[in-house]
Amino acid sequence: MAPEVPVDVFSGSGKVSTMNAGYSRRAYITFLAGNGDYVEGVIGLAKGLRKVKSAYPLVVAALPDVPEDHRDILRSQGCIIREIEPIYPPENQVQFAMAYYVINYSKLRIWNFEEYSKMMYLDADVQVFDNIDHLFDNPDGYFYAVMDCFCEKTWSHSRQYSIGYCQQCPDRVKWPPEMGPPPPLYFNAGMYVFQPSCLTYENLLQTLQVTPPTPFAEQDFLNMYFQKIYKPLPLEYNLVLAMLWRHPENFEFEKVKVAHYCAAGSKPWRFTGNEVNMDRDDVKILVAKWWDIYNDKSLDLKVENNTPPEEETFSKTTLMASVPEPTISYISAPSAA
Repeated sequence: MAPEVPVDVFSGSGKVSTMNAGYSRRAYITFLAGNGDYVEGVIGLAKGLRKVKSAYPLVVAALPDVPEDHRDILRSQGCIIREIEPIYPPENQVQFAMAYYVINYSKLRIWNFEEYSKMMYLDADVQVFDNIDHLFDNPDGYFYAVMDCFCEKTWSHSRQYSIGYCQQCPDRVKWPPEMGPPPPLYFNAGMYVFQPSCLTYENLLQTLQVTPPTPFAEQDFLNMYFQKIYKPLPLEYNLVLAMLWRHPENFEFEKVKVAHYCAAGSKPWRFTGNEVNMDRDDVKILVAKWWDIYNDKSLDLKVENNTPPEEETFSKTTLMASVPEPTISYISAPSAA
């Protein structure tokens, strides 16, 4: 979070076009880049959505560097692949160009998927344990997501962390009046419900070019852009694992519908249990639940009559040309990435 960013930068933004409101087609969407192991997360997510009997497909917004064999695996699991071009940080954000976050600006491309009237974004390190299709039925015109937490060291740059304030427990440490009004609610961008719109998409990219630098790239940006129309969802719809030891009083573990394995060492496909907090029983339970879904052969897609998943309908030429690539000095991503 960057409270010092002038709010007038976003005056007039954060509006959602409802031009395609009469068209009802829905989908889940995730993001994939490179040839690394996050493809395992997408496979697990696809199988998780199938296990809870979701009525909607999983679209994968893939950068050009995702290898064809990874795409084939995802198609075999019923995923719809949409190739997108990268979006690089504007030149005024080069100093914050962490390797992990550079590619995350590319997620803004999904607002251009107007063939869908509403979508639910889920990070590749997310798993669903209950059907959440009903979130698509929430009223249009709003941005739905779960509030984040400011208690972890990854937020040490923020004013919230410096005074011990967290929106998950605002009464524990009151926001000091001398620091002005409390900061607006801030969501975690690992899961959110949104409405694709070409107009919103173009405005997002235009606004990005005049936005002061922020440490958490597209998450900070989306929070500022959609600040006025943001509607919080309960924690069980995006349980960031740090909530297990930071705010266990704010949710019921047995009712968690979506787990977000973004704490250091928590990725199930890399899990060793050796990192800080990873020896907790509740963490091990959630990791085991992910593996139960991933390893369940009965959840593999059963293709009838050799009908392949829907083919790509977006090409490079149908998307806005990417911003020219700047010269970037990379630094390591924080441990929560």
